[in-house]
Order: sequence, then C-alpha cells, then structure tokens
Amino acid sequence: MREAAFVKQNKDKWATFESALTNKTKLTPDKLSDLYIEITDHLSYAKTFYPGSNTEFYLNNLASQAHQKIYKTKREPKNRIIEFWKTEFPKMFFYHQRELLISFLVFLFFSMVGAFSAANEGTFVRSILGDAYVNMTLENIEKGDPMAVYKQMGEFNMFLGITINNIRVALMAFAYGIMLGIGTLYIMMHNGIMLGSFQYFFYEKGLLWESVRTIWIHGTIEISVIIIAGCAGLVLANGILFPGTYTRIESFKRGVRNGLKIMVSTIPFFIIAGFLEGFVTRHTEMPDFLAACIILASLALILFYYVIYPRRLHKRPNP
Repeated sequence: MREAAFVKQNKDKWATFESALTNKTKLTPDKLSDLYIEITDHLSYAKTFYPGSNTEFYLNNLASQAHQKIYKTKREPKNRIIEFWKTEFPKMFFYHQRELLISFLVFLFFSMVGAFSAANEGTFVRSILGDAYVNMTLENIEKGDPMAVYKQMGEFNMFLGITINNIRVALMAFAYGIMLGIGTLYIMMHNGIMLGSFQYFFYEKGLLWESVRTIWIHGTIEISVIIIAGCAGLVLANGILFPGTYTRIESFKRGVRNGLKIMVSTIPFFIIAGFLEGFVTRHTEMPDFLAACIILASLALILFYYVIYPRRLHKRPNP
C-alpha cells in the first residue's frame, strides 16, 4: 500500500486517538484500548514500509504520548520492598536453581581440591593464605587461643570491614559473569581452594572442631551467599550464551536484571554474616551447643529461603 493511501485509510482513527489524549474527546476504556493497539500496529507497519517518513514520525510521537500518559502516574505499592523478598524474588529464583547447583558444586569441588593439595604439599597453605596469616595463627595456637584473630579488631569496625569485603567479593562473582561465566567460576574456584586449605590447616593441627564451631558461626551464611552470588554471575552468563527464543540483547538484559535481583536478595544476609563475625564469633568461650544452634539455624535459613520457599511458591496455584 502506498503511504498516501495508508494515511487516508487510517487518519480518522489517529485524529480520534490524538483528541482523546488531549482530553478533547471522551472515549470508553475499551475503545481507547483498541485504538492504542491499532496505533502501535500502524507504527510497526510504518517502520517497515515507510522508514524515516513523516508518517512514522507522527505515529511514533503519538504512541510515545500515550505511553507517557499511561505510566506517568503509576505508583509503586507501599509494600513493594516487602513483596520483593516475600514473593517476587523467590518466584523468579525458582527458575535459577540449576545455576545455584552448579555454583555450589564448583565451590565444593575446589574446596576438596584445596584440602587435598594442602594434605599433599607442605607449602600449599602458605601459598594460598600467606605467610603472615599462617605465622600469626601458629602463634595463637601456641598461646592456647587459635581463634584469637577474631578478637583483634573492634566489634563494629570488624563488622563493617567484613561486610564491605564480602559484598565486594560477591559483586566480583556477579560482574565476572560477563566473561561468559569463566570469571565467576574462577571466583568460586579461588574461594573454594582457600576454604579447603584453611580447614585442612586446622585439621592438621588437631583443631578441626574448634575451627568449625567458631568459623562457621558466621561462615555458614557468608559462604552460602558467595555461592549465591556465583549463581547470579552464571545467570548473567546464561543470558549471553543461551538466548533461547529471545534476541541475544534481550536475553542479556534479562540475565542482568535477574542477576541483580539475586544480588539484592543477598544484602540482608551479608549484613547478618558481618554482624555474627564482628560481634558473636569472637566469643570462643560460648558453649558448643549454642555455637551449633547458630550454625544450624543459619543453614536452615539459607536452605529455606533459596531452595525450599521458591519451590513452595511455585507449587501454589495462581489466583
């Protein structure tokens, strides 16, 4: 169809819709909706057959005005933040359980690699943790307080420093997903090896339980959310590598958006982990029973929110 014929055929509808936008004409909601759909269809047609024409410019301007009127007064509900953690995020995260499992398995595998390497190479722990840390810990062991490292800094300063550092590591795990997931897997590998060699170091000194009941008070949540940040990085990488039915750029945007939602969900947990490390872990004299309760409660919280709860929400019928 020639452009002139196209304009002549539809100009009355466009004029009616434009008049409704300027409040000169009152239309029923159904009629207004039908016209809006037609306008967007006509815009797509004009972009295809009359690119760069005045018709395309006019229709694009008309559609833009309509879009602005629809959304300019849209308000976020007052409980938007609560709904994010309660419903929106868990429902979305259900579809990323595979990436979470991959992140966990990679971390677990390299933790075992770290422990195995420490057991078979005498200098491996020093090469990973550094001479200064190892020497300091050996001195603390000789003094009879192997976990003294958690008592050297003020409570609030330690809480703040640890929380910021953990968030930094998590952001790296997410952002490195842009490298097709290789960077994210590297962060999981590096932290897994550190953890494995660290735990073996204490096992070799006959202090495995002492280290577990102390370190995992905060480490249960801390390590878990780093693994979840690795999941966010893999979600980003998945959006680049496997667009499915979307265009690659749209798939990438979805990967970034969902990955960011995962990262936002971890912020309260990083704060909890930082609080535990700054204010609770230092009390190495606490009963084993209390330490075990904190560790198990932390693990239950993570498993419930990131694994069990999303599955429950998914199974609920939509109203």
